[in-house]
Amino acid sequence: MSSNTVSITDNRTGMTYDLPIIDGAIEARSLQKVRHVQEGTGLVSYDPGYLNTATAISRVTLVDGQKGTLSYRGYPIEELARRSNHLEVAYLLINGELPTAAEDRHWRTSILSHGEVDASIRNLIRTFTPEAHPMAILISALAALGNLYPDSKNVLDPVSRRQQVYRLLGQVTSIAAYIYGHTNGFDTPDPDPSVGYIGNFLRMCRYFGLDSLERNPIIQKAMNALFILHADHEQNCSTSVMRAIGSSHADPYSSMAGATAALYGPLHGGANEAVLKMLGEIETKDNISSFLDKVMNRQALLMGFGHRVYKNMDPRATLIKELAYEVFEVTGANPLIDIAKELEQAALTRDYFRDRRLYPNVDFYSGIIYQALGIPAPFYTVLFSVARAVGWLAHWNELVEDPAQKIARPKQIYRGPNARTFIAMEER
Repeated sequence: MSSNTVSITDNRTGMTYDLPIIDGAIEARSLQKVRHVQEGTGLVSYDPGYLNTATAISRVTLVDGQKGTLSYRGYPIEELARRSNHLEVAYLLINGELPTAAEDRHWRTSILSHGEVDASIRNLIRTFTPEAHPMAILISALAALGNLYPDSKNVLDPVSRRQQVYRLLGQVTSIAAYIYGHTNGFDTPDPDPSVGYIGNFLRMCRYFGLDSLERNPIIQKAMNALFILHADHEQNCSTSVMRAIGSSHADPYSSMAGATAALYGPLHGGANEAVLKMLGEIETKDNISSFLDKVMNRQALLMGFGHRVYKNMDPRATLIKELAYEVFEVTGANPLIDIAKELEQAALTRDYFRDRRLYPNVDFYSGIIYQALGIPAPFYTVLFSVARAVGWLAHWNELVEDPAQKIARPKQIYRGPNARTFIAMEER
């Protein structure tokens, strides 16, 4: 018997089965060997939310929740956030290696040359009322974008796939900026690739109102780091949706529209918006202690603390906290920021939160930075989407190239009624 196996004894039949272990996993299909009767179906695993199910062999990102580490293609997130830039990290995530100088120049030129957005997409954005949620507009714009590029249906063609990567990364910032201008009542400037990727995005958003020369470098540094920290996070909800839709060989624009819809939810990308709502409800520092009492009594939720994967501090939160205080030096503090800082300190002095390892996560600090920059809360998740587009494309490309992948089709456990006879309406 190989040591790289796990033995399962079916107590219904007394049969024992040796299932191979590969990379710390058993192949789910091997459970089909475990049958009650010869002609019956084998076992399946029941795993709501995929808490312990691997759906892919990936080489993109590794999250080690026990150690509290995050790496892109083996590079620690701390090094990338402090020393790299978003487009370089995008190249790394999608291509597997850091670019040479020549590769970097070609990569940047190819993406920045696709910053122009077709008039039909800009007109689509204008059909929404300014009060519409920016994420609803972004989802629609991404879905419509695919209609402009019929060649995007050739998902098995690597040349076509690369072209869609250039188009999506080039246009997603412009589309986000047009949405920001529309929902905030100003005409968005046309793209200017000469000022770089992050610089052009901020310029199109009018630097979110902080347009003095001494402030722009700080905003650009903050946005670059935030984009890197949000670029990918393994097999999360939205990435899994990107892969599931992509498994049907849908074009990447449709897949990304679906991934963006998944990110829209308050349990995923909308969490930083929920943090600001929570801070507003706390209202003053004097209410923090009573609010934490309510959390401990399960009468309120502490948003922005804890993480499903990390059992220690979220490494992105540590980096964003450093960044937040740099931003505060430029923007100054405000009442919500003061409440947030006090809330963090108060929570970490209580055994209840320390014992449960409920440390501030990336959503807690990113929302505070956006608040300090004067960015409206509904736009936070759009910024998350723009950054995460890189990771989604990396996983989509990996999925399409993986010969082991099939169209997503999970099993279910059926508990509905057995066969019934239809009764005509007049007899019911």
